[in-house]
This record gives sequence, C-alpha cells and structure tokens, in this order.
Amino acid sequence: EVQLQASGGGWVQAGGFLRLSCEAYGFSFDDYAIGWFRQVPGKEREGVSCINKRDGSTYYADPVKGRFTISSDNAKNTVYLQMNSLKPEDSALYYCAAELYNCLNTVTGGAMPYWGEGTQVTVSS
Repeated sequence: EVQLQASGGGWVQAGGFLRLSCEAYGFSFDDYAIGWFRQVPGKEREGVSCINKRDGSTYYADPVKGRFTISSDNAKNTVYLQMNSLKPEDSALYYCAAELYNCLNTVTGGAMPYWGEGTQVTVSS
C-alpha cells in the first residue's frame, strides 16, 4: 500500500524555522519526484517545492525561493523541506505528494497520483 506521511509542522514566530518530513512507503521511492504543496482555506492549493530524485533537480515557487530548501535521504525514503525565515503568509496546511520521475505536475498543477496527509504550519507575526 502506498503511503506518504508528512510531519514536522507546528507553530513558530515570524523569522523562525521548521523542517517538514515526508516519509514514503509502498512504492519505488527512487523513481518518484516528491512535491510539497500548501493550502489555506479559500485559496487554491499551491505547489511549493519539488525534488526529482533521479537527477537531483529541484523546484521552488517564487514566494519561497531563498528561504526553503528541499532535500532527500533515499536510504530513509524521506524528503525534507527546511523552511527558514518563515513569514505569516507561509501559514498553511502542507502536503507532500509523489509523481513519477519528474516535477512536471508539481510545477503545472497537474494530477499527482499519491498524496499524504497534511501537516499544519502556523507562523505568528
């Protein structure tokens, strides 16, 4: 059974940091790109970052460039999202998702075959 488990969310003051983890089970981890998304009530879900583990390429949405870093520990089947210099507008429910091979759907908003449960991030001003 395919599972993605996101964790690491919490409450932090503006300027602080959090590290989200996405642990994957039940599929060939190396063949899938892992994307991070976020959503707040009333707004569309936003693709935040993605890592293509086949070639190591990464994607960051403009609002998080320079502040967020995505990485992968293939031995642990886990992808991390290090979030620094957090802002109140980063507050959202964060999800991880998997797509085959590359980050195309994360970037374009296409369908992602596998999703994890969300982890809430709250940044206070």
